Amino acid sequence: MRKLIVILIALMAYGSQALADKVTFTASAPDAVVVGEQFKLSFTVTTQNVKEFQIPAIKGFDVLMGPSSSKQSSTQIINGNVTSSSIVVFTYILMATNVGEYTIPGASIVAEGNQMVSNSVKIKVLPQDQAGSGGQNGGGSSGTSVSNQDLFIKAIASKTTVFEQEAFVLTYKIYTRETNLRLENAKLPDFKGFHSQEIEMTGESRWTQEHENGRNYFTTVYRQFVLFPQQSGKLLIDPAQFQMIIRKPVQSDDPFDAFFNGGSNVVDIRKTIATPKIAVNVSPLPEGKPVGFSGGVGEFTISSSINSKEVKTNDAITIKLVISGTGNLKLISEPKIKFPDDFEVYDPKVDNQVRLTREGLTGSRIIEYLAIPRHAGSYKIPGVTFSYFDIRSKSYKTLKTEEYVVNVEKGTGNADQVIANFTNKEDLKVLGEDIRYIKQNKVTFHPKGSFIYGSMTYWLFYIIPAFAFIIFIIVYRKQASENANVAKMRTKKANKVATKRMKLAGKLLSENKKDAFYDEVLKTLWGYISDKLNIPVSRLSKDNIEEKLRNHGVNEELIKEFLNALNECEFARFAPGDENQAMDKVYSSSVEVISKMENSIKH
Repeated sequence: MRKLIVILIALMAYGSQALADKVTFTASAPDAVVVGEQFKLSFTVTTQNVKEFQIPAIKGFDVLMGPSSSKQSSTQIINGNVTSSSIVVFTYILMATNVGEYTIPGASIVAEGNQMVSNSVKIKVLPQDQAGSGGQNGGGSSGTSVSNQDLFIKAIASKTTVFEQEAFVLTYKIYTRETNLRLENAKLPDFKGFHSQEIEMTGESRWTQEHENGRNYFTTVYRQFVLFPQQSGKLLIDPAQFQMIIRKPVQSDDPFDAFFNGGSNVVDIRKTIATPKIAVNVSPLPEGKPVGFSGGVGEFTISSSINSKEVKTNDAITIKLVISGTGNLKLISEPKIKFPDDFEVYDPKVDNQVRLTREGLTGSRIIEYLAIPRHAGSYKIPGVTFSYFDIRSKSYKTLKTEEYVVNVEKGTGNADQVIANFTNKEDLKVLGEDIRYIKQNKVTFHPKGSFIYGSMTYWLFYIIPAFAFIIFIIVYRKQASENANVAKMRTKKANKVATKRMKLAGKLLSENKKDAFYDEVLKTLWGYISDKLNIPVSRLSKDNIEEKLRNHGVNEELIKEFLNALNECEFARFAPGDENQAMDKVYSSSVEVISKMENSIKH
């Protein structure tokens, strides 16, 4: 009984500790504010068992109110599982007084009996709009137009003078003073002369404020690419084209509008925006490239390893090279290993374990070389020389791996081993089958005329292949028919699957799960077209989907409406303004376009 009590107490203590470990205490505030602007500074703790909330002095801001606290609780029942959560939020109302960058230190609290400290918050305070900063076209937009000062997009290159293969970042950034806009279409250049890779946008892109040309704008990053110039000279990045729709209220002279709508109507204004050309000056790599230069540009290290230095004939030897660092890793050619002539050598296997960063590709390029010694003896395998151009020192550097001495003893057998998981393994030869040995078994001769012609064996020689061919034709036709049925069923069920997914999107909409909602709508739109056209999603893109739909009899207006639904869904999550209204609009337009498409696609 005592043991049982001890176990229960231990479990309760462990559960309490696990609960305490899940408690978080975080601070949040805008990234940027304008002088004279009021804003909220919030501290959120995920439990209501709290006391002794304290915060150091807040410098650089006037405290207008706070701290005020509020408690929130919620309970969810999903598939019979009940989950509940509760939080306490401490809120300050602050006002920015001076331009600059400020850090508000973390607050402290005792939660669930544990002392906790929140994160600190950095806030950039921007100056107010300067008088007359609207430029030659005026400081604002007229009722039915949007000026280039109120909405523009920048293409920003992190460097405009680089070496061949030197990575730099190209950023497309939206600047707007309009709060209700969406992207209808975007056409980016093909980056001729560059190898390009897009940086994945991790997390939710947020709109923040920036001061530009004497005015404050809401800004967000639309897309980012890492570019590697493939030739020297002056390379041009062509303009990108953007089609934007801005929803604006305009004053109406109609007395009914004045009575019912406050005297204004809402109109959609279409605006085409083009980024300017960007000139990038690419210098050739300096003269005097060392022997063994692999085309690497960046900062790298190299190491090597061997699976064994004591082997037998016909055993496999594997040497692994690991090139690590940052730069154009994927574009580096494989170094050559000079194996002895008595070794049979196979094509190397390459594994790129890299991630994209603003400096280029960071990670490792792992190259495995396989060779098989055919004769006994002691062999020397020289080290590998690896040369690259170092960006920091602007000079060539040469690295060398160690050499290996391999002792090969005479082995038994004929190397009938299978070397798995290696490139071109189908090319491996099996010793003993290259040259057949002459068999010395007793040979029986038959009299002339006693050959198998006319015998049962002779006729079976013709009958069996004929039956096999007939069976093959039957199976082939059956398989083709089944494949056709699968494609037909997939097409037939496309609307049903899309309806089911849109119901899930509707649930996410009601729960205000913004990111999950937009992801589900996008998957629904792409999945529906993929099923309806019987084309894998991986082979569909915005560039070719128009042609695919046109080939299936869909009219141009509906194709444009579908592409607009895709663009609207991708852009709405980043657009400033009423989030709920934007989500409702995306949901309704997606349902509507799927409904229209169902009756338009012809097979």
